[in-house]
Amino acid sequence: MEGGSVCAAGGDEGRRRDPVKGTMAERLTALLGHRVRRAARAERSHDWDISYAEVEDGTRLFVKSLPRTAAPSAVLTSEARGLTWLGRAFGSPALEPVAWDDRILVLPWVEEREPSPSAAERLGRRLAGMHLTGADHFGAPWPGYVGPLPMDNTPSRKWPTFYAEQRLLPYLRRAADQGGLTPSDVRIVEKVVDRVADLAGDPEPPARIHGDLWSGNVLWRGQDAVLVDPAAHGGHREADLAMLTLFGLPHLERVRDAYNEVAPLATGWRSRVALHQLHPLLVHVCLFGAAYRTTVLEAARAALKGWS
Repeated sequence: MEGGSVCAAGGDEGRRRDPVKGTMAERLTALLGHRVRRAARAERSHDWDISYAEVEDGTRLFVKSLPRTAAPSAVLTSEARGLTWLGRAFGSPALEPVAWDDRILVLPWVEEREPSPSAAERLGRRLAGMHLTGADHFGAPWPGYVGPLPMDNTPSRKWPTFYAEQRLLPYLRRAADQGGLTPSDVRIVEKVVDRVADLAGDPEPPARIHGDLWSGNVLWRGQDAVLVDPAAHGGHREADLAMLTLFGLPHLERVRDAYNEVAPLATGWRSRVALHQLHPLLVHVCLFGAAYRTTVLEAARAALKGWS
């Protein structure tokens, strides 16, 4: 999940924005300070374009950019700051930005390979180390995005309050407003929102989390892996592991076992997986509609199971 766009309003209504000038290669050359000899658009993802570029010395780059007619947005800057913040804690290898501005994000090219069990174990240990590095609070000191949707990163000291008010409720309301959830569905999820403090387990300090760690955001390079497209913030460490479980990951048990060697998960973590999956599932309803409705309700009921 990724990105965002801003529409003209008020005094700008009806006024067209001037398109960004220059080819992608020219824009990248200006941003990087050395000549990019080739850049080709490959696809569209959410609200931005994906391109591949090559510098004069042969270095290959991966580029995300806002469309030429779109207004500047904080989405790519947020991703760049998140990658840099995570990279300081993840250790080598970390996929840190090459360069960025409010319209373009340039990343190293990753040559993907089949994942190996040993790479999965390294990922588990590095993920644990990243989480243990911690954060000053729940949230982050930059505007948040999860995919193209804004995400409230206002600092908070209490995770249950943060999760209920800044991760569940905004997307529950949006999903309902868009017709992805019925009023009856909303009431079921609201039961989870009301009881997060009871369901959360023992308090944990803010962890430095990726925030959108589904399997597609783990790029394998044979003997290691790198993390991409974060919604980085100070959060609950179980959230990243629950997200890996949600859509599956090669050698997931190896990742989790290695993680536990470095940072053992708290008692009862398995019973909280559905609680942590509820946020990304609500985001998916907002992005993709009622196709995820049933999964949201299953997660809400699983999160409530056993509560009294």
